[in-house]
Amino acid sequence: MWTPPSIGALVKNIGVSIAVAAATLLFLSGCAQTAASAAGTWGTPDSSGQGEPGLRLSDDGRVTGNDGCNRLMGDWSETDGKVEFGALASTMMFCEGVDTWLVGATSASVDGDSLVIYNEAGDEIGALPRN
Repeated sequence: MWTPPSIGALVKNIGVSIAVAAATLLFLSGCAQTAASAAGTWGTPDSSGQGEPGLRLSDDGRVTGNDGCNRLMGDWSETDGKVEFGALASTMMFCEGVDTWLVGATSASVDGDSLVIYNEAGDEIGALPRN
């Protein structure tokens, strides 16, 4: 003959079920993908005059680097995976044969291990690899 479980046994089973569900949720939340932060080094930011562009985006919101000829400096911010650059200040050296496209950067986005750079019109003007 079947006897119903006691209230204490039911409460214990419910408590165990809740604990298992909570542990599962905690585990799965640790597996969630998060957008990669743009902070870090992209390209070759210390190669001024060498023709290799690069940026260093610091956690404090400062950006430094070079466009392959001129040194660049300014501010940056990131919201929902989109990087916005403030006005970039630049030295005014003349380097023959160097494409200084990076000075036109106004925004960017992280795409895998690349920082894709856009101009004011929203056109992609280049990309820098993560270092």
